[in-house]
Amino acid sequence: MTGFYRTGCCETGGDDHGVHTVCAVMTDEFLAFSKSVGNDLSTPMPQYGFPGLKAGDHWCLCASRWQEAFEAGHAPKVNLKATHLHTLEFVNLADLERFAV
Repeated sequence: MTGFYRTGCCETGGDDHGVHTVCAVMTDEFLAFSKSVGNDLSTPMPQYGFPGLKAGDHWCLCASRWQEAFEAGHAPKVNLKATHLHTLEFVNLADLERFAV
C-alpha cells in the first residue's frame, strides 16, 4: 500500500519529513536510478510487507526524489490528479506537467 500513511493516497503531514506527495508511475529506468542513489524500491522486503515495485506500479514518491530524478534525466511519469498540492513547494508545475500521464 502506497502513501506515507499507507492509505493509498499521496497525502502528507508534519511527521512526513520526506514529503511523499508525488504520485509517480514507476519505470525500469527510474527504479534503476533510485537504486543507484541509495533508495532501492525494486527489491522485495517481506519483513516490512513490501513486495518491491516494478514498472507500471504507482507509488507516492518524495517530492525531492522526483526532483532529483528529473534533474538527472530519469524522472518517472506523474499522475497529476493524485499528486498532492504540497509538491509544488519543491517541484515546478510545468516540469510535472511534462511528465503527466
